[in-house]
Amino acid sequence: MTYDVVVIGAGAAGLMCALTAGYAGRRVLVVDHANKAGKKILMSGGGRCNFTHLASGPANFYSENPAFCISALKRYRPEHFVELVERHGVEYVEKTPGQLFCADSSKEILRVLLTECDWAGVEVRLKTVVEGVERRGEGMRLATSLGGIDCGALVVATGGLSIPTMGASGFGYDIARQFGLAITETRAALVPFTLTSQWKARAEALAGVSCEVAVTCRERTYREPLLFTHRGLSGPAMLQISSVWQPGDTLSIDLLPGLDAFEALCRARRATPKRRFSTWLGERLPKRLAQALVEWQGDDRVLAEYANAHFEAWTESLKAWQVKPAGTEGWRTAEVTMGGVDTSAISSKDFSVQGLQQLRFIGEVLDVTGELGGHNFQWAWASGVACGNAL
Repeated sequence: MTYDVVVIGAGAAGLMCALTAGYAGRRVLVVDHANKAGKKILMSGGGRCNFTHLASGPANFYSENPAFCISALKRYRPEHFVELVERHGVEYVEKTPGQLFCADSSKEILRVLLTECDWAGVEVRLKTVVEGVERRGEGMRLATSLGGIDCGALVVATGGLSIPTMGASGFGYDIARQFGLAITETRAALVPFTLTSQWKARAEALAGVSCEVAVTCRERTYREPLLFTHRGLSGPAMLQISSVWQPGDTLSIDLLPGLDAFEALCRARRATPKRRFSTWLGERLPKRLAQALVEWQGDDRVLAEYANAHFEAWTESLKAWQVKPAGTEGWRTAEVTMGGVDTSAISSKDFSVQGLQQLRFIGEVLDVTGELGGHNFQWAWASGVACGNAL
């Protein structure tokens, strides 16, 4: 079997690259060991796929080489993908500013990609295991469960290590190492935190409670909802900050973002001196959380009984709640992989390996990781199109 291009990985980046190369007249084969294409697409966004962010740009990505993503993101922007889904009649909603989700189901995005692959003449072979890869002159050869496959260019779009139950593996990293590429340290990102002992019990008692917070770690701050779980802390705020958190770090959580709590308490004391502190707090936070905070502190009086020093202490607790996670839930629930194939030997124009033009890496397998909110899908589309156009 001989093809112009073989793509390993029938995910977002792989399918986007394949259809782009197919429309350019290349004979393209996509192989994947999974029994279904686009499994992470299907489960993403709670089954509704947050397929892009209208404001996605280089500042929304982490990498040891921050400039690497600029070229591809500039060439294929969010509005380009929006135009594609609109052309296929996919209805979508903007749940929070910039974040676009399918109105119905993630299946719609996968349908768009597979339909475009079909129209572009791309072959997609699932349940196909790649057993080995080697250079063959100006091309590449794959040993697979289908037999030997020769191609002019091999594109590795195998993703990262997150959610192994979806078939994630380190195979793409193995190929990179085989050809002398370095791998920057990988770790779970966009992942909930776990807590231990007293704090785990407290979070468990509040499981299901959510509120908007501003969380800070390593000089990065995100203002998003926090969710208490049976294991610890989750929600968009925690997923976002997990990308910068390192073991041993403490999170500083502002439970009343945008509010000068000390000044507000002083005003309340003057206006309603007989109101209890728990009542005041319960008007600004979910009542279960407000009650728990009062119980943890063992301090609930009428406002008139508090001196300014007490209000200062409460303000510190509410505006800079210090939490030291035990760890994260790891690869099992992580949405993405931080780190990956070192981009220093990869072309930001066509994603080829320096000195080995016929081998390319795209998508999450690379050391480029987006924030929560559709940025990682935008990277998949952009890197896939940039690579596909250059094949």
